[in-house]
Amino acid sequence: MFSPRTAPCRAACLWLFLCAFAPQALASFPADLSAPPAVREAVHRVWTNHPRIQSADAARRAALANARAAAQPVYNPSLTFEGENADVDRRTAGASLALDLGGKRRARTAEGDAALRMSEASYALERRDVAAQWLKAWCASLLAVRQSDMGRQRVDLMQRFDRLAAQRLAVGDIGSTERDLAALALGEAQIQQASLAGQEATARAALEAVDEDAASILPPFPTALPPDPITIAPLPADARPEMIQVRAEQERAEAGIVVAERARRPDPTLSLTGGHVRDGARSDRVIGLSVSIPLPVLNTGRAEIAAARAEADAASANRRAALLRSQAALRQQQATYSALLTAARAFRGSRASALDERTALLERLWQAGEIGTSDYLVQLKQSLDTALSGLALESQAWQAWFDYLAAAGRLDDWIDGATLDTAR
Repeated sequence: MFSPRTAPCRAACLWLFLCAFAPQALASFPADLSAPPAVREAVHRVWTNHPRIQSADAARRAALANARAAAQPVYNPSLTFEGENADVDRRTAGASLALDLGGKRRARTAEGDAALRMSEASYALERRDVAAQWLKAWCASLLAVRQSDMGRQRVDLMQRFDRLAAQRLAVGDIGSTERDLAALALGEAQIQQASLAGQEATARAALEAVDEDAASILPPFPTALPPDPITIAPLPADARPEMIQVRAEQERAEAGIVVAERARRPDPTLSLTGGHVRDGARSDRVIGLSVSIPLPVLNTGRAEIAAARAEADAASANRRAALLRSQAALRQQQATYSALLTAARAFRGSRASALDERTALLERLWQAGEIGTSDYLVQLKQSLDTALSGLALESQAWQAWFDYLAAAGRLDDWIDGATLDTAR
């Protein structure tokens, strides 16, 4: 039976089970690998205000109420009063109660508890998915801002180049063709900047779709790259939120079989009647006891049992399919993240990341006449495009990190910085 008094015992049993099943989860999470405080506060604010979280929480509270209702007695007593004025005056009162001898209450309690666990797992999944959606939208929004800033830097460089080209044309250092190249490069930079501004607006809209307070100051983008995936071990498959949900769904379906089997067992109804009967001058007290039991003839309940067993078979197959998806998603996200992280680290360690130094060097070489205008534009465009790609690569690495944590069942732990183990 579900009872609030049993909650501490159940919590203790669950904790002991998790300790036995995943002892590595007891290690503390390194502080330098957890989410920055500003990010943690932002995610918790989203968890509090997001409609999907509120809906999942309402469904969880409804499941809790249903579990309590399922733990209540199946039958209520009935009272009857009868009176008759005829040749014989009769006044009687009676009480009847159906007796749950088939275990319907226990079966419904087990089903309600499984449904409650399923709703709690759904709530945890919604929190994880909303957090991952916000984190990725946050990265995309900050990336768009940084790319737009770099785009404005590109426009400023092209405007400066256009002015210098006009000055050199006036003194005869370059020809009109090279002057036109500078003007065309400026026009292209302005067009690309408009595109980047549109991407920034799109990214901000995607963030506002998750966080209605996105107009406030966003947490800054981390300066360091995320850690290696091997530093954070994934949870065992059965401990991940999606697997907890499908396992609870299977348990609820299996409990539904027991409910259907108990429902087809007829329960007797015990009735007790008392009163008095007056016949002329004679008055007698009467007491009656009766037992009735329904006959499962017209509806035997076999169809309900067959349907419940089919649902349990479907839930079992769904659990196996979910396990395959979870394992495949984890391998995919780990491989993707490792590749992006390796590329991002290589980019940071290369000369390609030194944009300011390279642009200044190219301008000095062009003004000194050591490279032509077309070569200058080609190399400058390549430098700017590479820098923009580097920003996108770092953002993709962080987004892949969030996907890996979600697939590993560790995203909530990374956000709250609690009980996350490092690989041994």
